[in-house]
Amino acid sequence: MLDALILSRIQFAANISFHILFPTITIAMCWFLVFFKIRHDMTGNPVWMRAYRFWVKVFALSFALGVVSGITMSFQFGTNWPGFMETVGNIAGPLLGYEVLTAFFLEATFLGIMLFGIKRVPNKVHTFATILVAIGTSLSAFWILALDSWMQTPAGFEMRDGVAYPTDWFAIVFNPSFPYRLTHMLLASGLTASFFIAGISAYRILKGDTKKAPRLSLKVALIVAAILAPTQALVGDFHGLNTLEHQPAKIAAIEGIWHTERGAP
Repeated sequence: MLDALILSRIQFAANISFHILFPTITIAMCWFLVFFKIRHDMTGNPVWMRAYRFWVKVFALSFALGVVSGITMSFQFGTNWPGFMETVGNIAGPLLGYEVLTAFFLEATFLGIMLFGIKRVPNKVHTFATILVAIGTSLSAFWILALDSWMQTPAGFEMRDGVAYPTDWFAIVFNPSFPYRLTHMLLASGLTASFFIAGISAYRILKGDTKKAPRLSLKVALIVAAILAPTQALVGDFHGLNTLEHQPAKIAAIEGIWHTERGAP
């Protein structure tokens, strides 16, 4: 029987599973765009600009899909989980608000300059706008991961009449699992964007595209992936050990250990 709880879980899971694909691409892809733009400014090589122009369109499309799916998800916090938000709203609300004020507005404002201002504003202004959009995407990850981590390892609050009240915002934001979860997510985004760029670039080459930009994009993406992949494995291990310390039941569930025992196989 599908009651309201199960239906809410299914709806939220479907929404967040679709939504996360796009921020995971755009958080790191923006820094690829910064690299392409700065390399063009330094060398004057038009191939870097062609790579930038191609991938900025992909970034814009991914950003738009992430915004649309993210807005519906933010409403679901209140519609699907009103009891939870009544309990932790004093903490979750401000953190979500900080994400909108410091990150989303920054991204949305300067994205217009990135997309339409390349011939309308000075080159340095356009490069600066690209950097600010990249900073905005990373700030979005910072605030969202701060809230997600706090829900996993809550700190810096006290309960009064069944409602959580903040007592230390520094402890709330930099809770025990936050550094591991943020680093893990940023590296995951870097890997996702690397393989995304490499895959599309390789496809263009296989289809007979003889331009230099796809080969240059492929080379950059593979170098980044080669660096981030082993780093992610190391960070993932640290994150797992942190979870074992603070959420041993979660590790037990991940490993399929359903009964308390010593020396589990």
